[in-house]
Amino acid sequence: MPNFDAIVPRRGTYSLKYDFAKERGLPDDLLPMWVADMDFPAPPEVTEALKKVADHGIFGYSEAKEDYFKPLQDWFRERFAFEPQRSWLKKTPGVVFAINAAVRGLTREKDAVLIQSPVYYPFGAAIRANGRTLVDSPLVYKDGKYSVDLDDFAFKIKTHNVKMFLLCSPHNPVGRVWTEEELRAMGEICRDQGCLVFSDEIHCDFVWGDAKHRVFNSLDPSFDEIAILATAPSKTFNLAGLPLSNVFIPNGQTRAAFNREVERTGVSQLSIMALVACREAYLWGGPWLDALRAYLEKNLAFAQDFLRAKLPRVRLAKTEGTYLLWLDFQNLGLGHERVGELIINEAKLWLDDGLIFGEAGRGFQRINMACPQSVLAEALGRLHKTFGAL
Repeated sequence: MPNFDAIVPRRGTYSLKYDFAKERGLPDDLLPMWVADMDFPAPPEVTEALKKVADHGIFGYSEAKEDYFKPLQDWFRERFAFEPQRSWLKKTPGVVFAINAAVRGLTREKDAVLIQSPVYYPFGAAIRANGRTLVDSPLVYKDGKYSVDLDDFAFKIKTHNVKMFLLCSPHNPVGRVWTEEELRAMGEICRDQGCLVFSDEIHCDFVWGDAKHRVFNSLDPSFDEIAILATAPSKTFNLAGLPLSNVFIPNGQTRAAFNREVERTGVSQLSIMALVACREAYLWGGPWLDALRAYLEKNLAFAQDFLRAKLPRVRLAKTEGTYLLWLDFQNLGLGHERVGELIINEAKLWLDDGLIFGEAGRGFQRINMACPQSVLAEALGRLHKTFGAL
């Protein structure tokens, strides 16, 4: 069994999480709990396969064969009752790349694209950078949990003639796993208005308690006509440094337009390392993931108990999915900027400032719990030392 309690040193490994505080204007002595990668080695079957590729020593142009697709198809059929077809697949170097390609290739300049803030910041960046019009239907935060304002959602889709909706499912950073009813309602609104849905489901393998992830396409056959489904092994198996996403587009016309845009970027074959890692992860990584999920559920329970007992005025938004915790500091009455200063200068922590996820993130901080529990305990202890007296 994997030892998720083991501390694996990451400083000096070109780690974005650990090695670039100074370059980002921050002190070098911060404990980094921000960017969404994990402090655990990938499944051993993956690392062994990569060693064989390295030992072979030839890193030429590479492409996947049928033995790449079947483990991927089996994974989604067995875990999510969703069976993607080989013809739907387009591989890209990451989900963020795919979002940008979809926005450019499937909408026109100044077309409206809708998000639900606070949300993963590359969503808004892709809209603005590609000259589209950003429309926001903010999530509703009440009693520590987020929900969709369906009336506002429908109104915005219709009145702005929205051409694409960027769906984050499970939602980063607020931790919601959308119910079947919520997904159906949003999908039906989009379908009836001819609005495409780019469904980023990169966190699909991390759900907690009674929550259940549902692949957007699987809810209604008609959703195949509007769906661009983005998946990746990067979050599930800690492979973010080997960029690869598997994008499934059932509609042939939409898929052809997306593929043309990817070709215009100059991307053709992906890295042999990424292809091998993805195949091996989906083929052999199930038991490793199941053990990891059990460990992370304990981390989540630890964080919930710690905050209730020692920092009751710092509220943890209800976490149904992802390994990212969304902390609400508003009850402290210090103001967003002051909280951020204290986290850096007093607690000596590097978290993700809520404002990067949009104005709706004011008063919040995102913390990554995908680490040994001793590290999580250290981070929460630092928060308690800094804010506990308040």
